[in-house]
Amino acid sequence: MNVLFYRYGSICEPDMLSTFMEFGFQVTEITEEIKNKNFTPEQGVNLVSRILMDQPHDFVFSINFYPFLAEVCNILKIRYLCWIVDSPVTELYAASIRLPWNRVFLFDRVLYDEIAPMNPQNIFYLPLAVNTEQKQAVIAAVSEKEKIRFQSDITFVGSLYTEKCPFDQFTHSGYLAGYLQGLMEAQLKVYGYYFIDTVLTEKIISEFKQNTKDFLSLPYADAQTDRMLVSQYYLASGITALERQRMLSAVSKIFHVQLYTGSDTSMLPDIHPRGFAKTLTEMPLIFHHSRINLNMTAKSIRSALPLRIWDILGCGGFCLTNFQSEIPEYFTVGEEIETYSSQEELIEKCAYYLEHEKRRKEIADQGYEKVRKCHTYPIRVSRMMEQAFGL
Repeated sequence: MNVLFYRYGSICEPDMLSTFMEFGFQVTEITEEIKNKNFTPEQGVNLVSRILMDQPHDFVFSINFYPFLAEVCNILKIRYLCWIVDSPVTELYAASIRLPWNRVFLFDRVLYDEIAPMNPQNIFYLPLAVNTEQKQAVIAAVSEKEKIRFQSDITFVGSLYTEKCPFDQFTHSGYLAGYLQGLMEAQLKVYGYYFIDTVLTEKIISEFKQNTKDFLSLPYADAQTDRMLVSQYYLASGITALERQRMLSAVSKIFHVQLYTGSDTSMLPDIHPRGFAKTLTEMPLIFHHSRINLNMTAKSIRSALPLRIWDILGCGGFCLTNFQSEIPEYFTVGEEIETYSSQEELIEKCAYYLEHEKRRKEIADQGYEKVRKCHTYPIRVSRMMEQAFGL
């Protein structure tokens, strides 16, 4: 097959590219958006149209959804495949999601249930994956000095959301602020179900918009997108920031915790900040050589396993994550992965697994074997081709 791969710099793109090539596909890459972040959809339409008219392709592919790619492919009657790996992806609410030449793959089941009715024959559920070979190659090549450098009792890799929290743009200080704070505190106590979407009234959404500086403007905005933005873009980011700060503060008061982040860590005086971690060359070593890897899923990911879980397990790391409703579909909790549903349970399990090295290692090994056998990119791409082409 001939594939036109539109790229913007997602960390998933190299793995998809290598998998396409492993399948024997001929891949043409468009990388203008990587080199020029001001590259416009209009420029994209012109470039993609020219390439597709000059050279036949069986499908166009991108990580996440591009409305302009859907429009071009629909005009030229070429399948447009995309895999949603982030949340929220606001472009999913554009009218072009309904076009018949789309083949959209969503990694979150709650998101799938929400979006699939817009184009029921052409929207599919597909969880994320991991490239175990690439990660194990990095781990195998490490020096003894580097092993020591990345060893840790407990590690968290990720943003604290303090530097990029859209909820901070909300400026109201009256009843609405108190009400929303109460909702956020309640959500922090609930694991496996994100209920904020269901409790926002039209009045709350309207007042939130009026009291939020530079409320995100979408060209395809309507009542549905306003609800999505308030719930998943603004409130979810605020809840995520609160959870990460509180959890890391509590854990670091008791245990030695290393934090790889570019966020301000001044509110965590007991943490051991290590700065940014390089995705391809350092994260595999961090995950492999940390005794416990914490995952705290961004609240905008309502049911799915985020990429971080797959990456930790693919590196042979022990993963202790917040409970997500989809986890039991893929892993046996306590055998291949561990979960927590409260701050108290998180601390208890950190203490237990730091004391029970053999059990911790068994779970890490079994988690690795599961993803190596069942959750790789070739397995996912095979499923994608089957659903998109009936192959």
